[in-house]
Amino acid sequence: MTRLLTASLLGAALLGSPGANAAEPPVAPRIVVTGEGESAAAPDLALLSLSVMREAKTAREALDADNAAMAAVIAALKEAGIADRDLQTAGVQIVPRYNYVNRQDGTQEAEFVAYQVSNTLTVRIRDIATVGEILDRSVTLGVNQGGGIVFANENPATAATEARKRAMADATAKARTLTEAGGVKLGRILEISEVSGAPQPLDIMVKARSFEADAAVPVQPGENTYRVQVTVTFAID
Repeated sequence: MTRLLTASLLGAALLGSPGANAAEPPVAPRIVVTGEGESAAAPDLALLSLSVMREAKTAREALDADNAAMAAVIAALKEAGIADRDLQTAGVQIVPRYNYVNRQDGTQEAEFVAYQVSNTLTVRIRDIATVGEILDRSVTLGVNQGGGIVFANENPATAATEARKRAMADATAKARTLTEAGGVKLGRILEISEVSGAPQPLDIMVKARSFEADAAVPVQPGENTYRVQVTVTFAID
């Protein structure tokens, strides 16, 4: 009985303590707005994907032919001023190719045709003006797949910083407009969060049969646009 009475008194004391059921402090008035900003920059870098594919009855023959063609392409790229650090093998693939023949009983028979070997090279081109010439020369030497071009900026920090500034200016302007319309005063910044968007690169797929023998591929690098979105929480005074 004594223990039960002691427990009851202790529970009553806890329930009656000042912090037990104290109401949470009210949230200070605030306003949350989203601002957007963007900045464009001319690309100073091109990433070019080149592939050589060869076929033969044996994997060894196909690989030898593919190696010879890609070696000629790499040598030409180096002669054109592309440094070793800007040449990277993206993958080598060896696969058999089959034709599937329909039988009279409704089944299919796989008929071996050849082995296909593909070697893909990623080339970083720092002189944008030479992209078309390099692509054209590579095709002449044996490139027959790929041709994807992505224009980029080696150091996008300047454009990204400008986009951030514009996004913050946009958010602040929106907050001022809303608070003035609501008859309240805009206070200090309480919180900032950012969502950055990578530039949308121009991706060009080029086929070997799409241009004349002695004409360089026409290439237009355009601009890269960097976009930033910020969410800003302001206090309301």
